[in-house]
Amino acid sequence: MADAARNDVARNDIAWNDSARDEGALPLPAAIAAALEEDIVFGRLHTRERLIEEELAERFRATRHTVRQALAELERMRLIERIPHRGALVKAYNPAEVRQLYALREMLETQAAALIPLPLEEAALAPLRGLQQKHAAAVAAGDARAVFRADLAFHRALFAHCGNLFLAETIEELGQRAQVIRYANLRSRSSMEWARDQHAAMLGALERGERGALVALCAAHFAPAREAYLSQHPALLG
Repeated sequence: MADAARNDVARNDIAWNDSARDEGALPLPAAIAAALEEDIVFGRLHTRERLIEEELAERFRATRHTVRQALAELERMRLIERIPHRGALVKAYNPAEVRQLYALREMLETQAAALIPLPLEEAALAPLRGLQQKHAAAVAAGDARAVFRADLAFHRALFAHCGNLFLAETIEELGQRAQVIRYANLRSRSSMEWARDQHAAMLGALERGERGALVALCAAHFAPAREAYLSQHPALLG
């Protein structure tokens, strides 16, 4: 499986080149980390797969020192883990850990939704509408990478309105940890369309001041990715 996955990554060098252009302002270690994050999110790198420095250095035309910096960033994001005598591996979660992580995410995100001032002012709604439209356009185009990035931006902007910087930062950190889990669901067009419709419904709740609806939507948003990962768990981690 690991060899097949590395071949998949090699075939996606064009995706890396596109990413490098899109993330042109990023330092090289951060750009490499962003590209590897997407490889994990879209299943091109599999759970428990080794990340070999020499291969990454060749792929990204970078020094091993730069690759190590990128791997350190992925480790900080909890997307990989370093195991003695085995090196860096893509993080894997067992079913109990998935349920615990998503229970905490639901607890924090629904609390954040309960703190957002409603109805949200037009000056705050307008940027969220723009992000939702960008996400919807990416879904319509079938651009999974753009869908992924637009989804992150929408939720980051949404929870920034909760009024608690530390709560918003913790939500984002937990979301990063869950990236390994999302790939079981993210590539499904029906799932992308469902998320698009959820975002639109969240905007409606924000505009109308419907607190209960907003909290319920935030709670429901996790279910597809969590259940898809759990249903595939034996195949993913066997």
